[in-house]
Amino acid sequence: MPRLDPHRDPRRSSRRRALALAALLTTVLGLAVRTLSSGTASQLGGDALYAVLVYLVVALVAPSTRPLRLAGLAWALCAAVELAQLVGLSAAVVAVWEPARWVLGTTFGGPDLLVYAVGAGVAAVIDGAVTRDLQHQSVPSTVQDSGAVVRPHPARGEDHDGAPEAR
Repeated sequence: MPRLDPHRDPRRSSRRRALALAALLTTVLGLAVRTLSSGTASQLGGDALYAVLVYLVVALVAPSTRPLRLAGLAWALCAAVELAQLVGLSAAVVAVWEPARWVLGTTFGGPDLLVYAVGAGVAAVIDGAVTRDLQHQSVPSTVQDSGAVVRPHPARGEDHDGAPEAR
């Protein structure tokens, strides 16, 4: 039977599992959109899903970061990749290793920056809604049944037992 760490929040590992699954599904959907369709819809859909995937990866690395900040970081990373295309850095990498084309692209497109913002923004809205919903749920019964004491961090000026700190 796995040991339960009384200081570990089980919701964080659940969040990471959900983010990883969402990233996998987003990757499959993004590859399907780009390979099974063509034209502007394929381009826009692929770019938006790319931003969603970057959002999910950033959220996996920093799961307690707020959705708006995650969206900003995801957009900044997408914009950096897009700007690398503008100066030819992406094309140089792709010339050495062709599969990098799927991650870095090769051709700069200014409108892509807006599509990345939309994709990261949509991911943040969905993440925020799901997170709020999960926060309203109770602590899983496995934690309740383990005998572990689950307490919030003490507020400023309080001791761990909730009493005012001695000064």
